Amino acid sequence: MKRILTILVLTMALGACSQTEKGAAVGGLGGAAVGAAVANNPVQGAVVGGAVGAVAGALIGRASEPGRCRYRDRNGHTYVDRCPSGY
Repeated sequence: MKRILTILVLTMALGACSQTEKGAAVGGLGGAAVGAAVANNPVQGAVVGGAVGAVAGALIGRASEPGRCRYRDRNGHTYVDRCPSGY
């Protein structure tokens, strides 16, 4: 039951993220799992795999949002809109 609640909370939290953030999170978790499974030292493999997966996932997520930039207003609210011309 705890596992289901944890997955539900993490999934709902990802719903508010941009594609770049989602890609980084999914890539990091997947990379950590694969790294721990294939490395001689599971902890070191998870750290390296998670870092590589997070970077790769962020790059893939960023590529799926062409021409979109994230902005923050004075109140701290974040929103996504088209990037300025020439960006």
